[in-house]
Amino acid sequence: MRFRHRLSSFVATIFAGLLLAASLLAQDGSFERETAAWRTQHTSDLLKPDGWLSLVGLEWLQPGDNSVGSALENKIHLSKGPARLAVLHLEGDDVTLNPPAGGFPPDFLVSGAPARPQSLRAEGNKDRFAPRMTIGDLSLYVIRRESRFALRIKDAHSPSITGFHGLKWYPPDEAYRVTTKWIPYTPYKTITLATLVGTSYDQPVPGVAEFTLAGKTWRLEPVLEDPAVAKLFFILRDTTSTTTTYGACRFLYTGFPSNGLDKPGELILDFNRLENPPCAYTPYSTCPLPPPGNRLPIPLPVGEQRYHN
Repeated sequence: MRFRHRLSSFVATIFAGLLLAASLLAQDGSFERETAAWRTQHTSDLLKPDGWLSLVGLEWLQPGDNSVGSALENKIHLSKGPARLAVLHLEGDDVTLNPPAGGFPPDFLVSGAPARPQSLRAEGNKDRFAPRMTIGDLSLYVIRRESRFALRIKDAHSPSITGFHGLKWYPPDEAYRVTTKWIPYTPYKTITLATLVGTSYDQPVPGVAEFTLAGKTWRLEPVLEDPAVAKLFFILRDTTSTTTTYGACRFLYTGFPSNGLDKPGELILDFNRLENPPCAYTPYSTCPLPPPGNRLPIPLPVGEQRYHN
């Protein structure tokens, strides 16, 4: 009887161990599946007709009239489309869309409606609010950087999309998925972010994420781009930037901390989801650079590697 009891206990222990091992394997598999799914979505976003790989032009507007079209005499020359598409008139802080001689092409749309003369909204570093102008494969919109305005041009069949050769990644490593301590700032801190095109802009920082990696404690500060969206934006650089990752920085987006922005809590930073900024793919983007405190003196050998060697 005693033997049977010991045998039952032994079997129960083995069974519990197998369940634990199966659970750990499932967790490992889940992490890798989630990472693979995120990479697939990230690639899909880049390849969208208006994704970053579609960007083919960034033309800074001059005061007065800026003619736009495929004819060579235009101030802003398009690689395709009508010879004369539109005229963008810049005066002070206002950009007005006007028709060229002969009127707007009939298939030229602004926010999905036939083009008409109008003022074009352009807020500093808030490009998502800019009305999209579309014709054929082209999508155009006006952006603002400090006191400067530019026309951003995207092509759904850009050379970067048609010649896409895939992204390069480090192998996923769950050790670089860390749970950090969220320390809120009351009130929020404001930092000035410099950009690759020589401009700068202010952003709110709601707190700091503190974590341990490589035997030391580190801190990273995110910016809050839009209070209405539960997303934090980390701009950072590590020592891999000198060899295998994009030299300027990489981006990391997360949700909000466990107890919200205004209370101490936890925040997961999965460095496997470090991604290149748009400027890693195209010279026509304007990217923020990491603040001094987000430049780590250690390597983060996970996430996205350089797109161009």
